[in-house]
Amino acid sequence: MQQIADWLKKLGMSEYAERFVENRIVLSVLPDLTDQDLEKMGVLLGDRRKMLRAIRDLGTTSLAVTASSTPRGGRANSAS
Repeated sequence: MQQIADWLKKLGMSEYAERFVENRIVLSVLPDLTDQDLEKMGVLLGDRRKMLRAIRDLGTTSLAVTASSTPRGGRANSAS
């Protein structure tokens, strides 16, 4: 849960940390969140837009890191 609190702090939205804890939102759940989910949690419209953009950016960053760490051919070298 600390990772979510840190992420929200980075976005300047620490005030939502308790709501994320109450709803058991962890980093792996972020990509599944919708505008409606955030609204039900009481996140204001402008903040929802910022969060959704930041979640998209997290996905892009993860994909870029994964792609750069994967050997050519898309699979690890094997000894066979």
